[in-house]
Amino acid sequence: MYSMTGFGRGEYKTDGIELSVEIKTVNNRYLDANIKCPRIFSAQEESIRSALRSRLTRGHADIFVSFSDKREKEREFYVDEGVARSYVNAAKRIKQLFPDVQDDLSVINVLRYPEVIKTDDVSSADDALVEALTKALDEALEKLNKMRLAEGEKLKADMLSRMDVIENLVKCVEERAPLVAQAYRAKLEARIKTVLEGVEVDEGRLLTEVAVFTDKSNIDEELTRLHSHIAQFRGICKETLVGRKLDFLVQEFNRETNTICSKSNDIEITRLGLALKNEIEKVREQVQNVE
Repeated sequence: MYSMTGFGRGEYKTDGIELSVEIKTVNNRYLDANIKCPRIFSAQEESIRSALRSRLTRGHADIFVSFSDKREKEREFYVDEGVARSYVNAAKRIKQLFPDVQDDLSVINVLRYPEVIKTDDVSSADDALVEALTKALDEALEKLNKMRLAEGEKLKADMLSRMDVIENLVKCVEERAPLVAQAYRAKLEARIKTVLEGVEVDEGRLLTEVAVFTDKSNIDEELTRLHSHIAQFRGICKETLVGRKLDFLVQEFNRETNTICSKSNDIEITRLGLALKNEIEKVREQVQNVE
């Protein structure tokens, strides 16, 4: 079982290249990635997403890439003619407007203007940089999944302990349920005697009323399904990718518990039902963090 929350960092330091990849993940219904990397790696963004999809199925991931290239290599410069022409034309126009201003326009000055000289070495990553990115990314993903697995085991232990609490509460409801009809009969009989002031109670009619009440408040099916859900929950927790299954199952827990509370007509079962809902909600909150 994996948590959707984790962090991983990978580094590559060889032959003048220093590159690091950091990945932070949080819970999200679907897989979503936000990549922040230097422009030189723009062409590699899809391969980064593909590597992420191979390791994660759900969650929001923030990926940060930074690098320093200290290799000695020859750079090729080129002139952005459009930018240079604009600077020169602007200078000539200023000379026309202000003839008395000293004209120091020269080739060297134009070369110093921003964006006139550009270099090709920032346009795309070469093979060495792509290899560095791949290795650092793999290391970051490996560490991320290691942390997510450790966190997932903690979540599993917590949810299974709460499942034990839920099972005990269900057993308490089972023990209380048969007593509800008996309590209703005693209460109904006492009420009738009080109202009728000593008149003989029709035993047949009384039994009919109790039978109708017992049928309406019967929660055997709901209790059976809850036991089944508990067994399924424990079984699913042995799998790896469980988030969506557990999310659906928790909804079923809530549905059965709500039915029990609405049918019980007994203050003790209602109290136990509310305690059940409280534990189920705690499990639901944990399930939201599971992949």
